[in-house]
Amino acid sequence: MQTSDHIQSLRKSYETGTLEVEDLQPDPIQLFRAWMDTAVEAHLEDPNAMTLCTASADGQPDGRIVLLRGFDERGFVFYTNYESAKGSDLLANPRATLVFLWHALERQIRIQGTVARVSAAESAAYFQTRPRGHQLAAWTSPQSRPLSTRAELEARLAELEARFPTEVPLPGFWGGYRLIPRRFEFWQGRKNRLHDRFAYSLAAGSWTINRLAP
Repeated sequence: MQTSDHIQSLRKSYETGTLEVEDLQPDPIQLFRAWMDTAVEAHLEDPNAMTLCTASADGQPDGRIVLLRGFDERGFVFYTNYESAKGSDLLANPRATLVFLWHALERQIRIQGTVARVSAAESAAYFQTRPRGHQLAAWTSPQSRPLSTRAELEARLAELEARFPTEVPLPGFWGGYRLIPRRFEFWQGRKNRLHDRFAYSLAAGSWTINRLAP
């Protein structure tokens, strides 16, 4: 009970900044870009780390941290093993939520939308930018499946290092997804938990903005 009591007493007052109507952009992608630039310029660790929330065919929610690898007006791109747990979820239910949390800035962004695979050419182009070790890891790991020992994984890696002594090709089971956004929420922490929250919702090709109660 001592640990639980300690957690109950943790408190932080959010007083770093505000989010006002005049700070908003008509297009949420532009506001996201501005906030991401601020996170990068602040030298935050892994500013592109995001929680990817999915749900299985039977409705079981799941979440894990992945890295954003690109974004534009088409959506937000990340890469993974298509045969992983998240890949299975997205095959059955191609909808997801992304959550960015930047503690130092007292900011959070939630993005909801539908998810589709990027083209094989786009996946291949990104794959070639990865370090060799990361490329081999994509081939090595049967992601989300049980392993008997760590040695099993390392033996598999050794086999693949010999199989691909120079160039490592893109695995057919690995590639990118793009989340096509339909809703954004921008959250700025404020004193006494009276936070600033603004939601962007897409309807008939245009974005509607609403301030939300904290």
